Amino acid sequence: MSGLPREVIKWLQSLDLSHPIKNVKRDFSNGYLVAEILAWYYPHDLQMHSFSNGTSLTARQGNWEQLERLFLKEKFDIPKELIDNTIHCKPSGAKLLIERLYTLLTLKELKYLPAKCTPDDFTDRTYQSQLPLYARATASQSIKNNLANTELATEPDYTVCSSKAQAIVDVYNKQKQNDKECYPERFSTKPKLKVSPIKDKVGAGTDGVEEISVTQSKPPNL
Repeated sequence: MSGLPREVIKWLQSLDLSHPIKNVKRDFSNGYLVAEILAWYYPHDLQMHSFSNGTSLTARQGNWEQLERLFLKEKFDIPKELIDNTIHCKPSGAKLLIERLYTLLTLKELKYLPAKCTPDDFTDRTYQSQLPLYARATASQSIKNNLANTELATEPDYTVCSSKAQAIVDVYNKQKQNDKECYPERFSTKPKLKVSPIKDKVGAGTDGVEEISVTQSKPPNL
């Protein structure tokens, strides 16, 4: 349960969930464990037999549709983007959602829990910034890391998918420019060797660069 605060981990362990949480991003993506958590507090509103513990996109969407109805009924302030990013296993999606549920269900506060989620909360930008420059993702790798296949499957509109990919590239380019400003010596380019045009004879060119020509000899007349 790496990344979750200690008090949230203790809270989850006290609920005696059906299976241990090893990977927060993956284990909460289908909504099944979220349903188990809510069933402790709203046993008459949720029936676990109506939830699937599968990993397919269809199973995830079905489970979360039921959970969203409960959120709406109880007036839980859980943004749609937070649910979507949890479904698609985006960075910090499940973590932020579980922390928000903790505050709503236990009425306890977490000091650092953001009041509003930002797009950067669901990217690997923080992780990438901690890596040395040579180990950071390329532009194409950034798209792969931050745009899930399930996200593309649920959005058939090519224009929307292209906009998401372009937004990721824009963030990458902005970070790259910032790196160049912070580490100019890392991105300095070496001067290229000057190649002068070939002349008919050896001598100094117009720029003072020695120029050497190679004359092809004609074959002797037979």
